[in-house]
Amino acid sequence: MENFKHKSRHQNTSIDGFMTQRQASTQLNPNAPKSTHVRHAQSGQRPDLVVPKVGTFKGVDGFSPAAQPEMLHPAARHKPTEFSLSFENKIRESQRPKFDQPEPKRSKWRLFGRKKSAHTLSSPKKRRFKLKLAAGFGIFLLLIGSGIGLRAFLTGRGIFKGGGNSAILNNQNVDPTQLKGEGDGRVNIMVLGKGGAEQADGPDLTDTIIIASIDPISKEAALLSIPRDFWVKSPSGYQSKINEVYANAKYAALDNYSYEDRDSNEAKKTSEKAGIDALETTLSGAMGVPIHYYAMIDFAGFKKAIDTVGGLTINVTEDMAVRESMWINGANYTLNVKAGQQNFDGMKALAFSRSRYTSTRGDFARAERQRAVILALKDKILSTGTLANPLKINQLISDFGDQVSTDFSVNEILRVYDLAKEIPADKVVSVGLDELVESDQINSLSVQIPKAGLFNFEDIQNYVRNVMRDAFLKKENAQITVLNGTEAIGMATKTSKELKSFGYNILNVDDAPTKNYANTILVDLRSGANKYTQNYLEKRLNVKAVTSLPDQSIIPGQADFVIILGSDEASRIQN
Repeated sequence: MENFKHKSRHQNTSIDGFMTQRQASTQLNPNAPKSTHVRHAQSGQRPDLVVPKVGTFKGVDGFSPAAQPEMLHPAARHKPTEFSLSFENKIRESQRPKFDQPEPKRSKWRLFGRKKSAHTLSSPKKRRFKLKLAAGFGIFLLLIGSGIGLRAFLTGRGIFKGGGNSAILNNQNVDPTQLKGEGDGRVNIMVLGKGGAEQADGPDLTDTIIIASIDPISKEAALLSIPRDFWVKSPSGYQSKINEVYANAKYAALDNYSYEDRDSNEAKKTSEKAGIDALETTLSGAMGVPIHYYAMIDFAGFKKAIDTVGGLTINVTEDMAVRESMWINGANYTLNVKAGQQNFDGMKALAFSRSRYTSTRGDFARAERQRAVILALKDKILSTGTLANPLKINQLISDFGDQVSTDFSVNEILRVYDLAKEIPADKVVSVGLDELVESDQINSLSVQIPKAGLFNFEDIQNYVRNVMRDAFLKKENAQITVLNGTEAIGMATKTSKELKSFGYNILNVDDAPTKNYANTILVDLRSGANKYTQNYLEKRLNVKAVTSLPDQSIIPGQADFVIILGSDEASRIQN
């Protein structure tokens, strides 16, 4: 990576190769007494400054990345410790010739380039040492071979902290009762990109928001880009662009801490969770699909990741081609990407993903570039077997540090990796909301709103749910007839439209023979053969399925389910 320099390495290590607290303090301040704990003073901290709200981002925000433990240089790791030196000196002392004795003859046998004397061969201590060494190495190989070593390594780095939830990720024959509703038959990941320290005017603005959705059953996937200027209402009731939701909720949570405590681990953890939860709720509500996991990376981590895997190759379309001069990483950078197959290093990929400069499509072309970069990164990681290479993993995670945040567990991210390998490129759909939103002005800001009207997300949800159709609904594809059993006009049409938006297969819409149904009835004509569809409908309609029709004059035809709407459903729809 450019401008990379090795930090000075210290040799004060304990027996296991890690620095003790006292040694770490001494290295930070060699002149300090051994009992003194060194504190890092953060530059630019002033108690009189207040964390700004989104829209200005001026002044010091009071944060700094958590200090990362220094990785020892490979050469330093293998320097002899005090214990190993003393042990080796004792061996050498026992073999050293006395001044009044003749020097022993050299043996023609050698072990690893060193003399192998009879004394050495018969030493019980050294035999035990070698046995322990061999046993330890064997266990290490066993752990790596079984994948346990990789999991332990990743867990130890603290990036994959867990907390997300998808019932289908590890079990494609999941109990239907474990699914909350339509959409849980997929794995939906909220992928976020923020500026970080390299974007001084808004380090916590999530300018990249993509829903990556995986169908583990059909082995398909979809990438949906959300315009960063999309106007939404957050759970707190505050209206803003969607790229501000995370930052606003995060800073609001930090306001509950004193200035001195805002850099504590508790404050960081609590405020980030508040930001993620707010954005997840807002995005899920607007798009109409559940969010099971999130992954967030800043500009610096994004650039490092691409450089670590050796760059990317992207087939650039005419719409994605761009030439623009921009200020990036504290310097002017000229981006010039022509149509055709192009190679990208980290800096070029970052500039390509950030550029909004096109003649007509603006942020939509930018979103298309971002999806192209994500797909290229996925292909590169899978083709090179990155997660099968411990050295690459070590380099990636060491580079990331605080630049990556996710609620995947180690086992879950490895499962996603396995699923991604099974999904061919032609089974990945890359889409945006171009045709469903339009430009508008709100509070003198240029924003994107639904064409159906401000906060009217019905058409968008219908589109997204069908692009990301529930895997179980798609697999069973049960046929449903909807009948209106009330005097309310248009009930069956409204209900069928809603069901279609979730991906149900509606066979017929009509009136029931009679109009006096107080309660909705769900009839399963296949006796539980379509258990996931039945479970979803029971939860949506708040009923339990029966297996026979209440009126024999109803002709179901090829339907697998018949829904007879009652007055209770009319009340639900009206509310």
